[in-house]
Amino acid sequence: MAERKCIASNEVQYKEDMLRFVVGPDANVVFDAKGNLPGRGLWLSARQDMLEIATAKNKFAKAARAKVRVPDNLADEVVRQLRAGCLSRVGLARRAGVLTQGYEKVRAALKNNPNGVLLQASDGSSDGREKITRLAPDVSVVALFTAEELGHAIGRDNAVHALIGAGKMAKAFLGDARKLAGVTNQPLNGMLPDASGQIE
Repeated sequence: MAERKCIASNEVQYKEDMLRFVVGPDANVVFDAKGNLPGRGLWLSARQDMLEIATAKNKFAKAARAKVRVPDNLADEVVRQLRAGCLSRVGLARRAGVLTQGYEKVRAALKNNPNGVLLQASDGSSDGREKITRLAPDVSVVALFTAEELGHAIGRDNAVHALIGAGKMAKAFLGDARKLAGVTNQPLNGMLPDASGQIE
C-alpha cells in the first residue's frame, strides 16, 4: 500500500489511514474525503491533535509552499463529511444485502459467523451491547452514531444493533469510522452512557 508523510508530525503512514486535503483555486484548504479531488495532496494523520497543529502552526501553507486560507470551520467540515460518509456506507451495505439489523438477528448472525463490523448505537443500552459483544469478542465494534442516525441510514426510525458482513464494504466502513474516531478523539467503540433514557 502507498504511504504518505503527515504534514504535522512527519510520521509516515499508509495513505488509506490518513486525511487528504488539497488547495482549491481560491487558495482555500479543502478536505478531500473521497481522495479524488485534483491537485497535490496534503496528508494528515487522522487525529484531532494533528488537525489542530496543522491549523495553528501554518502547516498547510508550508506543505503547499504557497499562501493558503484555512477555513475556520475546517475541523467541523472534516467531521461532518466523515460522519456522512460512514452513514452512507451503512445504507450501501443494506442495499447490497450485507447488513443485518435488529438485536435477535444480529445475535444469531454472530453466533453463526462471528465476523464483520458490529454497529452499536451510542445511546443504546450498555447491557444489550455487552450481551452481543460477548458472542464475538474479536469483532470490531463501532458505536459512534445514535440510534436515530443509524436508523435513518437504513430506512428506519431507530436502529441500535447492526452488523456489516465481512468483506470490502465492512473494511471500507471501518476505515472511515477509525478516521472519524481519531478526529473526534473518542474510542471507536464509543462511550455508551449508563443513564436512563437508553434505547433497547
